[in-house]
Amino acid sequence: MALVAALIVAALYLAHRALAIASSPLLEIRPFQSGWQPEEHALSRYHVRWYLATLLFLAFDVEMLFMYPWSVVVARLGATAIVEMFVFLGAVFVAVLWAWREGALRWV
Repeated sequence: MALVAALIVAALYLAHRALAIASSPLLEIRPFQSGWQPEEHALSRYHVRWYLATLLFLAFDVEMLFMYPWSVVVARLGATAIVEMFVFLGAVFVAVLWAWREGALRWV
């Protein structure tokens, strides 16, 4: 079976090499989308506020990830599920307060 798999992979590789359209070198050095010349270096650094905004977004994204399944089982689990969700929301609120203190919500 391994021999058949290796033959299939080799056949696909050879078919690709034989049928692929050669691209010009000019297209390979251009950016991925649109082919426009880049305006700045690809490794330029972003301001730290963008990282904080990303962390804030992830905090809310993870919150929703946990709240949807929780809402399905909250009636079956009772008061302990409600307490656990408030503890989780408290941790998310602390993350938002930290981001606010660090200036992630200030855009000036």
